[in-house]
Amino acid sequence: MKELILTIVKPLVDYPDEVTVHEAEEDHQIIYKLSVNKEDIGKVIGKKGRVAKAIRTVVYAAAGSKQHKKIHLEIIE
Repeated sequence: MKELILTIVKPLVDYPDEVTVHEAEEDHQIIYKLSVNKEDIGKVIGKKGRVAKAIRTVVYAAAGSKQHKKIHLEIIE
């Protein structure tokens, strides 16, 4: 799943080398924390959060069928 997130996000940003994804697994959920350069945060979120919503939709759809846990994608500065 980390590879999918990186594949989606890296082409969107100006600093693709600074894109990182950390995975935290708990009892009933998996949290992916996406970190990008401070200047790229607007590109990842998009106007009114549309890009972030689209990324989450793709990730949740891909992970939903494979995992029996809730998936969360957080975007951190």
